[in-house]
Amino acid sequence: MAGDDLQKVDKVERIDRDRVRHVALLSRLELSDDEVERYSRELTEIVGHLNLLAELDLDGVEPTSHAIPTRNVFRTDVPSKSLAPGQALANAPEQEDDCFKVPQII
Repeated sequence: MAGDDLQKVDKVERIDRDRVRHVALLSRLELSDDEVERYSRELTEIVGHLNLLAELDLDGVEPTSHAIPTRNVFRTDVPSKSLAPGQALANAPEQEDDCFKVPQII
C-alpha cells in the first residue's frame, strides 16, 4: 500500500484489537495475540480501500457487476444414459449395498 493510501487509512475508523477480539469471541474463534494484531491491521486496510472507493466520482456511471460483457456458459441439461452402479462404484474406497460408504461426520 502506498504512503498516501496509508494516510487515508489512518482517517478511517480503525478496526482495533478489542473489536477483533469481540468478533472472535462472537464467532467462537480462538486467536493468538499475533493473529489479533494481524487481523486488526488487515481489516483496517480493507476498510481503507473501501473508503478510497467511496471517494470516487461515479456520477453518470451505470451500475454493473462485470467490467466486460458476460454471457451464460451453462449448457442445456440433456438427460443421458447413467453409469451402471458397478461402474460408478468401481473406484470407490468403500461401498455398501451398491452405495458409496463415507465416514460419519457428526
